[in-house]
Amino acid sequence: MRGSVPMPTSADDGKSVLGLGPLANSMKHLLVLATAGALLLGSLPVTQAQPSTAQPPPKPPKGLRAARDTYSPIMDVLGPTRRRVTDEQLRRLKRLPIEAVWGALQSKDYKQCFVTDFKLTQPGVKLVGRALTMRYLPVRPDVMDAVKTLAKEGDWDYQYNVRAGEDARLGDVLVVELAGAVERATFMGDVTGLGIRSRGAAGVVIDGGLRDLNEFLPMKDFPVYYRGAHASAMADQVGVAWNAPVRIGSVTVLPGDVVIGDSSGVLFFPPQLADDVIKAAEATVFAEDFKREKMRSLRYRARDIYPKLSPELEKEFEELKKKRQSR
Repeated sequence: MRGSVPMPTSADDGKSVLGLGPLANSMKHLLVLATAGALLLGSLPVTQAQPSTAQPPPKPPKGLRAARDTYSPIMDVLGPTRRRVTDEQLRRLKRLPIEAVWGALQSKDYKQCFVTDFKLTQPGVKLVGRALTMRYLPVRPDVMDAVKTLAKEGDWDYQYNVRAGEDARLGDVLVVELAGAVERATFMGDVTGLGIRSRGAAGVVIDGGLRDLNEFLPMKDFPVYYRGAHASAMADQVGVAWNAPVRIGSVTVLPGDVVIGDSSGVLFFPPQLADDVIKAAEATVFAEDFKREKMRSLRYRARDIYPKLSPELEKEFEELKKKRQSR
């Protein structure tokens, strides 16, 4: 009827009383989806918290933590393969140039075995011995308390330089990890150094500081390798591992390793390699001595001697080598 007010249509035709039909439909669809989602979630099984299967760490055997040597799983595994280097092996190694020993170790894939850039109290004096290792960490109160507790349980001095004056043995070379610290990180002074020397230690390698330098200079039979000298006493570092694996520069050093030092640096390697290393290094020295003799003679061109021998000289060398081996 003309002039009458039109009645609102149903939602099915896409309109509402307020003209918002599409929005109402969207809300209706969202409501349906939300309801379905809630029903789906409600039908999923609820995962129950499971009790932890992790076992508490086993307690160490009584007395282990106060053992004379700090326990190391690495050394526990390697122990059966390592044997103490003999005094005779050390004497033979002392006669060999460190470069020849280094070359023998390279052939056995011990690439990281040499540390340099040390200062020396006795330049020109060869150092050979067995590694007695110790590791230091920066001091903090809780660590210091623990160190003193262990020292009391084990009946040793918590200061490792003092302890070394009691525990070092003949032929030991103290190898001290101090991460290069020098000031307030001086491993020993002349009094504790004298105690270590009196026990028969062959020398000391310190990746850190040394005190009372001038007092060590007259000790011709006791070479010390160190990073720097300082007047301060040990105060900022504390020993935390005795005769355990340590790091000196870029090299790993294990307790009982063979230590060889000269003015160029310090070499470390496992004692079970000593025989093979000695034989290889002695062969190198024999070959190089032959080349030196020919160089001094001035009878041959340098290229006939180095790097490889000429066929003529090679034949002469092989005959000489056979005579040496038959002795």
